[in-house]
Amino acid sequence: MKRLFDLFLALIAVGIFAIPLLVVAVLVKLTSPGPVLYWSDRVGRRNRIFRMPKFRSMRVGTPAVATHLLSNPAAHLTPIGSFLRRSSLDELPQVWSILVGDMSFVGPRPALFNQDDLIALRTEAGVHELQPGLTGWAQINGRDELPIPQKVALDVEYLRQQGFWFDLRIIWLTALKVVKSDGVSH
Repeated sequence: MKRLFDLFLALIAVGIFAIPLLVVAVLVKLTSPGPVLYWSDRVGRRNRIFRMPKFRSMRVGTPAVATHLLSNPAAHLTPIGSFLRRSSLDELPQVWSILVGDMSFVGPRPALFNQDDLIALRTEAGVHELQPGLTGWAQINGRDELPIPQKVALDVEYLRQQGFWFDLRIIWLTALKVVKSDGVSH
């Protein structure tokens, strides 16, 4: 049921966001050298590595680490990178990951391949059995501002409460957060 819902919603999203996807792609290409998409190695269900696309908001050559680990993240942003992150438009290509089955709309955000502490805590708690999501319970309860143990505790809460209506609630709350640019690190 969840997979069918993801496919249905992903196809609707592609239809709605086709023109914004094209506009953002052109803007990324025109404002900085390098590819339009950044393919990030992420940890999926059962700790399987997959490649997740995002619109490139950082300059080519930026280290592949969580943004908060960069000494001066703003120095690595492309001219429109801050806007893409604030508006969450950089996340739109992840609909591809949903269509191919690497991600769901709702689940724990996929960890970077090198976030060993987050991966270990999620595995210990059984969260690694979940399909990672475009958004999740931790995303709407602090997003980038959460310390890893708190993020994992919220992922465990999602693991215990997951269901269709809870997913709809998370999608709705995510939309509100995106409109307000709430909890986004730039």
